Amino acid sequence: MASERSDAQDAAALDRLVCFEDFHRAARDVLSASAYDYYRSGALREWTLAENERAWQRWHFVRRSLVDVSVIDTSATVVGQRVEFPVLIAPTAFHQLATADGEVATARAADALGTIMVNSTLSTVTLEDVAATGAPRWFQLYVFTDRGLTRELVERAVASGFTALVPTVDTPTIGIRYADQRNRFVLPDGMELANFAEALGTTAGGGSGLRAFSQQFDQTLTWRDLEWLSGLCDLPMIPKGVITADDARRAVDVGARGVVVSNHGGRQLDGDPATADALGSVLDAVGAEIDVLVDGGIRSGTDVVKAVAMGASAVLVGRAVLWALAAGGQAGVERMLGLLRDEVADTLRQLGVPRLADLTPDVVRPVRV
Repeated sequence: MASERSDAQDAAALDRLVCFEDFHRAARDVLSASAYDYYRSGALREWTLAENERAWQRWHFVRRSLVDVSVIDTSATVVGQRVEFPVLIAPTAFHQLATADGEVATARAADALGTIMVNSTLSTVTLEDVAATGAPRWFQLYVFTDRGLTRELVERAVASGFTALVPTVDTPTIGIRYADQRNRFVLPDGMELANFAEALGTTAGGGSGLRAFSQQFDQTLTWRDLEWLSGLCDLPMIPKGVITADDARRAVDVGARGVVVSNHGGRQLDGDPATADALGSVLDAVGAEIDVLVDGGIRSGTDVVKAVAMGASAVLVGRAVLWALAAGGQAGVERMLGLLRDEVADTLRQLGVPRLADLTPDVVRPVRV
């Protein structure tokens, strides 16, 4: 009976969490200081981290009245895959810092809500373990100087049924984050980079830290190398970390099926533009040819709808997932995603747009200063 009461208490506590800020506070209460800072922090003085969130508030809606909104359709198609609502789970590292089941819990939540998990190279469970959940899944890839290791990761992703490859293109090495420096962040004992700890004979918890480990990322990587990468398999390639029209065009030229407009959640180059501000130029350059996704600063269903109205196929959320994972494991992520889905539906209803697919750019306008 004690565990039943505990489960009921946990469920009641989750029911009281209704927005991003609630999940954030709940996660802060349970995470270690080092883990919390790792998830929360951005590069250097964190201007871009804050700007990502501010930028979505620089747009307002233009709603339509007296429209039949008795039935709302939030579904979307992203790189040929249908999702129940246009929110994917962004690739983020080290989910076992938040819950013992780690990325497995996150994948199961994605499956329950009818969306896609983009699994990080820097996962604390293997990509095979994520695949075993049966969740819709893409694989985010860092390209290593050891091209044999890179090839092996791609082959494992294909064998495990991942349906897209998402190479990160904005991370020649992990950015400098003051919080991690102060904490001397490393993974706790018993936790490892599960996808290649044996192959590399090291983990980020092994004493030198994640930034030193990332020196194994290939800093010579160019767009020509993505042609090599796309030749390793038939999976659609979706480069993540594109914020300029020129780079979006280069992605198309090397065969990308989509791009993710991203500045790595403000964790790489402090001074990068907010993704909401970068989205328009990328859409102008390639939006009719490939799917354009966006992440960074997405905090509510209104942010999601603004992004889709501007032309994005979908958004990805990262920190919201981590806070929910810490607050309640799989159930926490399911609740957070369910709330986002409901907010998207309500925003469409209030706008007078019954179908997500009917959103057009004229329903959002920049705020006049």
